[in-house]
Amino acid sequence: MPQRRARPPSKNGKADRADGKSGRSGRMSGWRRAPAPPSTPAPEPPASAATEPPQEPSDVGSVVQAALYRDGVRVSAPDTLADTFRELREQPSGMAWIGLARPTERELLSLAEEFDLHPLAVEDAMEAHQRPKLERYGDTLFVVLSAARYLDTPEEVDFGELHVFVGPDFVITVRHGAAPDLSAVRQRMEESTELLKLGPEAVLYAILDAVVDGYAPVVAGVQTDIDEIETEVFRGDPAVSRRIYELSREMVEFQRATRPLVGMLHSLMAGFAKYGTDEELQRYLRDVADHVTHTSERVDGFRQALTDILTVNATLVTQQQNAEMRALAEAGFEQNEEIKKISSWAAILFAPTLVGTIYGMNFDRMPELHWVLGYPFAIVLMAVVCTSLYVIFKRKDWL
Repeated sequence: MPQRRARPPSKNGKADRADGKSGRSGRMSGWRRAPAPPSTPAPEPPASAATEPPQEPSDVGSVVQAALYRDGVRVSAPDTLADTFRELREQPSGMAWIGLARPTERELLSLAEEFDLHPLAVEDAMEAHQRPKLERYGDTLFVVLSAARYLDTPEEVDFGELHVFVGPDFVITVRHGAAPDLSAVRQRMEESTELLKLGPEAVLYAILDAVVDGYAPVVAGVQTDIDEIETEVFRGDPAVSRRIYELSREMVEFQRATRPLVGMLHSLMAGFAKYGTDEELQRYLRDVADHVTHTSERVDGFRQALTDILTVNATLVTQQQNAEMRALAEAGFEQNEEIKKISSWAAILFAPTLVGTIYGMNFDRMPELHWVLGYPFAIVLMAVVCTSLYVIFKRKDWL
């Protein structure tokens, strides 16, 4: 963990932006911007804009809150980044805690120049969509966290990204997303003066603790969802497969948020002796590490449970489909049997109809028309043909 160190005030109490210096004695920013190409002189600004200071490094819209602390007590709450920089230079033993929400590139560049932030860390903070990680650049720690919250109405997990820069006398939080709510963390730390006295390391602990504590409602909500899904699976709800798939994707994202955090906290604990971390703060961080490990194990269990549920659901769906196909096959077999019977009787009745039709044509010159045995012969012929057909169909089990 980085050690706090007193910062000597600047000679004139103001930052010199003209030569690209950070305004702190002997420190140059690690961030370098390409020089602007030559161009024609810009037109004169309107009179209404002439009173505004040029290149003000602040955008109040995304500065959630900025405050300066000394010995665990807030001494001021500047409205802009420029005021924060100026007042921090005037407080040799102070600590700045700056909270930003979806900051602009201009704000991050001004922070990079003022606090000598590494270009790679600033680039990550600009682009967001980073995996949780912990990196050290000189005396500055760069931490990426993935916060989560459970939304009751849509029954889904919402993830947010948080970037934290921790230096010897400053903490900068860059939030991308609705979670976590750092105002509660700031209030808690301001009420715990003894803890806030420990400096930026204590603020980092409080942020880690808030992010990890935010996982608990998510775990409870997911457990409820899994219980409901199990019930729906055995009820045969056709929409349950989609719900299982969506929840499985959320658990994959949850794993990506919690698994790296376990290694990050162990890395912090490994540096306790090297960086002289306060013993009380070490206990707090170990407690956070225990909670992260427990949460990570629960998430792994959820994902395995969802995999098993998906397998069971696929088995039940297959069984249901097989039962439906069997029922269709049985119905088709019964229909075939009925068709055989109808066809057999139709063939039997067709024979006498054919004979009767031939002898009923009433032609004058027709063989056997005046034959005395013609009628008995026709009747016997019909009976023989019908009987023969009946015997044949009966032997084939068509009747």
